[in-house]
Amino acid sequence: MLTAFARAFQTPDLRKKLLFTLGIMVLFRLGQHIPVPGVSFENVNQCMNEAKGSQGLFGLVNMFSGGALLQLTVFALGIMPYITASIILQLLVVVIPRLEALKKEGQAGQAKITQYTRYLTVALAVLQATGLVATARSGTLFPQCQVRDQIVPDQSVFTTATMVICMTAGTAFIMWLGELITDKGIGNGMSILMFVSIAAGFPSALWQIKTQGDLADGWIEFGIVIICGLAMVGLVVLVEQAQRRIPVQYAKRMIGRRSYGGTSTYIPLKVNQAGVIPVIFASSLLYIPALIVQFSNSQADWAQWIQAHFVKGDHPIYIVTYFVLIIFFAFFYVAISFNPEEVADNMKKYGGFIPGIRAGRPTAEYLSYVLNRITWPGALYLGLIALVPTVALIAFGAQQDFPFGGTSILIIVGVGLETVKQIESQLQQRNYEGFLR
Repeated sequence: MLTAFARAFQTPDLRKKLLFTLGIMVLFRLGQHIPVPGVSFENVNQCMNEAKGSQGLFGLVNMFSGGALLQLTVFALGIMPYITASIILQLLVVVIPRLEALKKEGQAGQAKITQYTRYLTVALAVLQATGLVATARSGTLFPQCQVRDQIVPDQSVFTTATMVICMTAGTAFIMWLGELITDKGIGNGMSILMFVSIAAGFPSALWQIKTQGDLADGWIEFGIVIICGLAMVGLVVLVEQAQRRIPVQYAKRMIGRRSYGGTSTYIPLKVNQAGVIPVIFASSLLYIPALIVQFSNSQADWAQWIQAHFVKGDHPIYIVTYFVLIIFFAFFYVAISFNPEEVADNMKKYGGFIPGIRAGRPTAEYLSYVLNRITWPGALYLGLIALVPTVALIAFGAQQDFPFGGTSILIIVGVGLETVKQIESQLQQRNYEGFLR
């Protein structure tokens, strides 16, 4: 594997792509530390120190922004507006016939959908930036901080508009950087930037577990977390690579004197067909009631109930609801992203069939049956991985300090696998040897 890495940097074209990607990553990390004009950087640091790593309701978004959200930097919104816009467009493609027709037009239609995603990203960035600035001005970004009202000293309309414009421009710039990596670098640009944002918080989170530990100055807790992390990485790699291959046989066709078809292939159905989307959906949905309570400042019974059961994230009702929502969204996303009837029609159109299964409706029913069976273990796996930070919250007392679990480990391993595959494929084009011989 080390020889393959050395060969990657010895190949001029591949070395250029790798160095370009690394340069964009450095630029992205630099932008995550530049404060927005109008923010008191000293007060923000004081509130961050008083929070002691507890990020509350904004933990998920702060993780995707690489810690830039709570620091109110130019890249505070991170990649989240683009992720939200992409998910919305994927759902709308199923609902709106015009978007569905665009998707079937091939590359030209996909370019149009990409353009719509960009417009929606900017619109969502404006909304999210406005909400973030309003939250910082009201002092609810750090509820326990003594100087929470002094984070934005100048609360004039001009300063507020400047902050919103800077954060929106930062999101548009991040989107452009991601597209540059996709075009001229290695891997999917948006996924790479998401990987960088999440991985940036790993060293500090691991060291904080060590400093907060009691056994042998925290080294025993640190070692246990590392061992559990490696085991989880192995489990995620195993499940993410697992797939059920449905054999497909194409009949021979005689056109003139030539014979076409007669080949054998397969349809790969992944165990985790939905990816990390169900975890993001479930987390976002569970943030809504807690967010309503935080901004309403109500002392009613319903607000107190939500405060007790949903804010900290360690109550049994929250755990069960979170687990059930992940399973529901896993089946929901698989249902809208993979259409067995469409696959069966395409196979029938080109003379393909599954051995032992008749073409047409029986094929669609068989694919639905297999998909439902493999989605169950995939959904249960997602639910268990997503609950690891909650277990860490109960065991160590700090949910955000445990990096190996939930959305973070799924994204990091998934993006890492896809990027390594791209590098390996380019190496095989030149040397016929990848990372594994």
